[in-house]
Amino acid sequence: MRIKRYFAPDMRQAIAQVREELGPDAVILSSRRTGGGVELVAATDYDEALLQAELGAAAEPAPQGQAAAGGKRPAAEAAADGTPPQGAEVAGERDPRARQRIVWAQDPAIAEMRQEIQSLRGLIEEGLSRLAWGELGRRAPQRAELLRRLAALGLEPAVAAALAERVPPTEPADRAWRHALAELARRLPVADDELLDAGGIVALVGPTGVGKTTTVAKLAARFALRHGQRSVALVSTDSFRVGAHDQLLTYGRLLGVPVRTAADREELGRVLQGLLDRRLVLIDTAGMSQRDLRLSEALGALAGVPMVRRYLVLSAASQPSAMDEAARAFGAAGLDGCVLTKLDEAGTLGEALSVAIRHRLPVAWLSDGQRVPEDLHPARAHVLVSKAVAAARAGATDEDALAASLGKVAGHAGW
Repeated sequence: MRIKRYFAPDMRQAIAQVREELGPDAVILSSRRTGGGVELVAATDYDEALLQAELGAAAEPAPQGQAAAGGKRPAAEAAADGTPPQGAEVAGERDPRARQRIVWAQDPAIAEMRQEIQSLRGLIEEGLSRLAWGELGRRAPQRAELLRRLAALGLEPAVAAALAERVPPTEPADRAWRHALAELARRLPVADDELLDAGGIVALVGPTGVGKTTTVAKLAARFALRHGQRSVALVSTDSFRVGAHDQLLTYGRLLGVPVRTAADREELGRVLQGLLDRRLVLIDTAGMSQRDLRLSEALGALAGVPMVRRYLVLSAASQPSAMDEAARAFGAAGLDGCVLTKLDEAGTLGEALSVAIRHRLPVAWLSDGQRVPEDLHPARAHVLVSKAVAAARAGATDEDALAASLGKVAGHAGW
């Protein structure tokens, strides 16, 4: 019997690895999600009775001076002292079936113990966070109220705590609030973008469904109104989706500007060479998940083209974790700024502002509707903060959520 652990970005790829190495008769023993994807534990020639017998044999201490049967140490002992688990073997003599070779990826008992420790740690941290939050409310009620108001904007706990730290604890509530908002505007990176005046070659990148094509059309329409239709051209590099060029072609016909397509880096270079007479060339790239294995290939098509500015398009209505993953994945190729779209659909804006602050990603443009080109605006820090305040959560504050999220940072800050 052979047991092995597999890691892959998703379940389909993990199962493919199991099938390729262990064959179609392999049995999945367990699965769980990890930070980088999924983990599977699979076995071939699986015999549950044998497995239980070997676990019992491994748990019994061997006579002093004698190794486990067959000259091999039990899997639990090998895993405990750091011996590479793929080489650990158990070959008991009590049962003839036990002479089969068992290759462990990880001792199940140790894995279960680790999960229990993690659960206990989570419970302890949650309890300590609640205590820290309650203590802050008693000792510094003004600071706690300021954190409540910042949390209502949707800001990440670390960002909210950093803003509150800059406010003198003795300031009255209204002045403290204005002080914190001014600090938020100061920390928010905003690009002083001259795209509509200077032009250039600009590529919009980002996940599927964030509004890249519509943003391209809005920028093209603005530039054409200011400098004329002959000054703009559009390029699509989306060769992954069927009919991906149709929407951009429709916008091109409506605006009276040419639309070109490029499937790879070489073709993109030739297309751009033919558009040197255009002041602004906007490249609409394929919408891809930040976890898509083809992402590096798609971004590589832009890496070899000089003088291309890359702007990440993020939907403010997306989950905070999705925005964070997108900023990390697309930022690996280098970004000049970002465009925040769907501000009109977002419940709160603090999540998007937190991502921009944490990744030091300058915000260049804001989109808050579908109208072309009316619903596109240059980013201004005070405007973004005002919009965030206007979209702040209404109603009662969830004290349990505040205690869990802000109690930890309050405790670390020593408030």
